[in-house]
Amino acid sequence: MTKQQDSQQKEWYAIHTYSGYEDAVARYLKQRVESLDMQDKIFNVLVPKEKKIKIKSGKRYTVEEKVYPGYVLVEMILSDDSWYVVRNTPRVTGFIGADSTKPEPLSEKELSEIMKRTGIEEPKYKVDLKTGDVVKIIDGPFKDFEGKIDEMDEETGKVKVFVSIFGRETPVELDFLQIKKI
Repeated sequence: MTKQQDSQQKEWYAIHTYSGYEDAVARYLKQRVESLDMQDKIFNVLVPKEKKIKIKSGKRYTVEEKVYPGYVLVEMILSDDSWYVVRNTPRVTGFIGADSTKPEPLSEKELSEIMKRTGIEEPKYKVDLKTGDVVKIIDGPFKDFEGKIDEMDEETGKVKVFVSIFGRETPVELDFLQIKKI
């Protein structure tokens, strides 16, 4: 590695890890920061995750999904020492950046987009359905009717289904929990 310029500014960097080891890398890195007394150079380690609501077999689950699998964010002051500590953490494959010798910090825009996604308190609904799917209504006044999904609103967990009532296609608004894919 060529000699790094010591910048005294805290910035966020993305590091690439083996996929599936993001949480382990964050744990290893926090331990290394503590044991090597680098708290004045490496401040935060973050695995970007967002909460989503998944509906499977009529049951609602809240799950945390990684926003960027294979990546961990580190807030640090870049120096030879801090670069070495992060780069030599087990299961870290490298920093993200165009120049392999000098890591690129994340831009304000990139960072605010990531923080916005991870800071959302209300989880999103995640279902294995899409517009046009034929579904069976399993709950409510239209129980046992079949229909075709016309619209889905993942923010509210609602779906509009066209149901044939007296030979006419009628839109019915339902909760994701009230339907199942045929």
